[in-house]
Amino acid sequence: MSLSVVVGAGGTGVATAELLAESGHDVRLVTRRGSGPEHPRIELIKADANDTPRLVELTKGASILFNCAVPAYHRWATEFMPLARSLLNAAERTGVGYVMLGNLYAYGPVDGPMFEDRPLVPNTVKGRVRRQAWDEAIAAHRAGRVRVTEVRASDFIGTGAMSVFTIMVAPKVLAGKAALFPADLDAPHTWTDTQDAARALVAAGENDQAWGRAWHVPSNPPLSSRQLAVALAEHTGAPPAKLRRMPGSMLRLAGLFSPTVGEIPEMQYQLQRPFVMDSSLTQDVLGLKPSLLEEILDRTAAAV
Repeated sequence: MSLSVVVGAGGTGVATAELLAESGHDVRLVTRRGSGPEHPRIELIKADANDTPRLVELTKGASILFNCAVPAYHRWATEFMPLARSLLNAAERTGVGYVMLGNLYAYGPVDGPMFEDRPLVPNTVKGRVRRQAWDEAIAAHRAGRVRVTEVRASDFIGTGAMSVFTIMVAPKVLAGKAALFPADLDAPHTWTDTQDAARALVAAGENDQAWGRAWHVPSNPPLSSRQLAVALAEHTGAPPAKLRRMPGSMLRLAGLFSPTVGEIPEMQYQLQRPFVMDSSLTQDVLGLKPSLLEEILDRTAAAV
């Protein structure tokens, strides 16, 4: 079977490496610390993906390069584009297919469901770097220098998920404690499972129709944060979920002590209004469906 290179060992990166390995592919999983799952087909590589010559060396002979890496959340403004350019450069120099894991930041505030062909009109620093990374990658694709596709996810839940819900709500709900959440608790919101994202990345890399455009990860119908908290409590047998809206002043105060929390207000517009992603195109063309919500809740609870 072919060799694939996965950069980044977050929830989706690990799931992608494992899915490829279980399908019989050899995988090089590249991280700064050389971390990742133990599997006979997964080679854990300690390397800095900003080191383009080293990344080129590791990518030679591979068929697909999967970019599942991001800098620390509070360093996106300065570190996101150098990292993205290094991976794009490595893909161009080695001739591999380049599959990017993206999100919905670049769309900016949207009225109604988000589709893949919607214009990218970001209103935040993080949204602008996401758009720039995609603009540069798709320009390289159109110039014939590389094959590129991007798979975009909404806020993650599931195994290894790092999102405002999995950090601020899920642990409290499972412990039977009240959770504070900086959101309109009843606004519909799309949630994406990390394993569904991995399946979409692998499918995009294997389908010739996927190149040269973006795709949305197959995700279940939207649930408000309150509905998701209630579902998590009921499914796991935890006490009834207690969820209250976090005042903005409290969130800003918490941000003084945590660089990551300090970045949440910039993206809070996504939690203050309906935030719905349509994934019907991916389901129709790539033949994928989202996992059952009950399975995702099991994985979310097991990861807390």
